[in-house]
Amino acid sequence: MLILNRQEVASLLDVDRLMDALAPAMAELSRGAASQPPRTGAVAQESDGTLLVMPAYLGSLKALAAKLVGVFPRNAGLGIPTHQAIIAVFDAGTGVPQAIMDGSHVTAMRTAAGSGLATRLLSRPDSKVLAILGTGVQAKAHAQVIPRVRPVTETRIAGRDRSKALALAEELSAELGTPVLAAASYEEAVEGADVVCVATHSQEPVLLGRWLRPGVHVNSVGLNFQGRELDDEAVLKARVVVESRESVLAPSPAGANDIAWPIRDGVITEGHVAAEVGELVTGAVTGRSSAREITLYKSVGVAVQDAVAARLVLDAALERGVGLKVDL
Repeated sequence: MLILNRQEVASLLDVDRLMDALAPAMAELSRGAASQPPRTGAVAQESDGTLLVMPAYLGSLKALAAKLVGVFPRNAGLGIPTHQAIIAVFDAGTGVPQAIMDGSHVTAMRTAAGSGLATRLLSRPDSKVLAILGTGVQAKAHAQVIPRVRPVTETRIAGRDRSKALALAEELSAELGTPVLAAASYEEAVEGADVVCVATHSQEPVLLGRWLRPGVHVNSVGLNFQGRELDDEAVLKARVVVESRESVLAPSPAGANDIAWPIRDGVITEGHVAAEVGELVTGAVTGRSSAREITLYKSVGVAVQDAVAARLVLDAALERGVGLKVDL
């Protein structure tokens, strides 16, 4: 079996290839051809953490994998990522374990790649101003990925701690070679933006619907079991697209309060979820209907995305001879 650490995974995972591979995988999921049970988890109450289990199988790639991911919000105060993960990959024909790899980088990049695919399918092609709400790992990954699918000329970063926003803006400015600014508030970042990426662990909404101008596209990837990052109006005003209706509408820890709570409160119905990404890929459902329509991709993170990314990493590792081989 192969062991792959975080640095090796980061060097092996090509984001553009991942976005391209996610498209048919999401279509496979929407057709019901992929095996993906709703995620479940065990709660570590003393540390306010949750260990989630996410298995999946994709026949088209012969990708059989399971991710164990710990969501520990208090890690932010310790200076370590709030999400810690490993992914196990198995031979689809025999079930023999093939690899164990770091899953934290995979989680960050497959989430951002999913938003990149949704942005390609739903945002206006001329989108140039990008707003990032959040300053963590996902915020950085989204700032890196969205310019790969849209001609971004300006990026704005906003977070609860402006010093972190300033630090991330400085880092990204040097990396991306385009202006990256630290906004004074979430509202300031969103004002006039063409694409808004919300990547927080906030318990209270950080994106309000009254800030959204016609034509904006929103990617929301934050997860908080006790709260949400979008208010009712943001969801109500938008054409909503998800990875999987089954997943997003499922009870916690699988679903999204951003969608479940407006349904619970009678603001929207389940029918307000207009499409799955896979249905947009196949053309079964249309995406954006006009230049003024507000679109929202609400991601909960689905296991088939991890399986696709892990398969790409493992194939690249075997091709390049990367990783540590061990006998179980």
